[in-house]
Amino acid sequence: MTSISKVFDWFGFGKAGHGHSHSGHSHGGHSYEGAEGHGHTHGLIDPSITTTERGIWAIKWSFIILGLTAALQLVVVFVSGSVALLADTIHNIGDATTAIPLWIAFVLVRRKPSKTFTYGLGRVEDIAGILIVLIILFSAIVAAYESINRLIDPQPVTQLGWLTAAGIIGFLGNEAVAVFRIRVGRQMNSAALIADGYHARTDGLTSLAVVLGALGVWLGYPVADPIIGLLITAAIFGIVWQSARAVLTRTLDGVETGITDEIRHAAEHVPGIRQVTEVRARWMGHRLHADLAISVDPALSVAEANVIAATLQRELKGHLASLDIANISFAPVGAVPAKPAHAHAGHGHHHAPEPFRFQAKLAKGLLEIVDTPDGERMRMMVDGHTPGLSATVVIDRPGGAAETLPLSPISGDHHLFQSSVAPAEPHEFKAELRLSADGREESLAFRMSEPHHAH
Repeated sequence: MTSISKVFDWFGFGKAGHGHSHSGHSHGGHSYEGAEGHGHTHGLIDPSITTTERGIWAIKWSFIILGLTAALQLVVVFVSGSVALLADTIHNIGDATTAIPLWIAFVLVRRKPSKTFTYGLGRVEDIAGILIVLIILFSAIVAAYESINRLIDPQPVTQLGWLTAAGIIGFLGNEAVAVFRIRVGRQMNSAALIADGYHARTDGLTSLAVVLGALGVWLGYPVADPIIGLLITAAIFGIVWQSARAVLTRTLDGVETGITDEIRHAAEHVPGIRQVTEVRARWMGHRLHADLAISVDPALSVAEANVIAATLQRELKGHLASLDIANISFAPVGAVPAKPAHAHAGHGHHHAPEPFRFQAKLAKGLLEIVDTPDGERMRMMVDGHTPGLSATVVIDRPGGAAETLPLSPISGDHHLFQSSVAPAEPHEFKAELRLSADGREESLAFRMSEPHHAH
């Protein structure tokens, strides 16, 4: 590595992870970093950072550096009367103080569950997040008021040299925090802390806007100062919106859509799981809780089914580093809210043919006609398949006619395919199951016959 490259890498401009191992799970071209398991929002310190002593140490020093930066800027605010610098100072104070409520919350979260709080105090982090958003919102309102008031009632801005110096100090303070967080984040493999570092670098550029305001005043445009103040205020309001959306989503038990997809994806790697019938997840503080129902072969013993559940637990931990608890229950194969067997429209009894079990190069599984709330449907459940699988059933009907039933994944589960319409009567026919994936095609001939009691 050249000297210039080393300098850029030290400042956080190089590629992350030189010589560091990643704790995330990686397979099949996918990589899942533990620190990225639940994202990051500008304006809020990611709670995952506070789970390690190294992360807490980084937050402490970030708070000290930004606190000193804001204090120096505040002195110049009183001397110069610049609202642009006031807005930037409020911005830096807000960024520094966001760590305090979350730090207190994390101390409370460490308490063990009690008879009253049986799930522990993980929700305290959500309350801290709401408090942080309110603090940032208050700072944005104050900055907006001062900037608008200065536009309406212009006041002279003095000490332009000190004002310029304060803007540069704000930039250097944020840049110091950026370098510090990025370096520590790489050392502890925390994508969240690295993201915080880059956000601090962006805040440093906001501080440089104060210098532009001072330059405008020096050139004879005093309105430049409150305009810059309004631009910085707009940036703070943007942070309020982004942070509030993230905090309220978690408070209402919302999760990123990729989390449930990842849970289903983890189940694909566990042999014996025929279907994932339900997935639910929510955050309890910075730890993820999940509930899922799976279907396995009904012929398995309880011990064998428990082995599958234990394997799935390990696989989920490998895919989602933030996962704390995963409650796994068992559901019947193809479980959906179904009509009783006698509730078929136009039929007094259930007469579905025996299912067709198949094993091909592109997929293996079970094809059958099932009852659903919308009536009978052709359904295919696969234990394993080639990515990008598509399936169609072509039924031979009398007179050379062909009935085509495309099968599509349902409920976001690509192990469960179903037709959108019912197969025509009678349910006794010759047919082909046509599979295609990755540019390859297979055709499997089969026959379905109604049970003798149905005739």
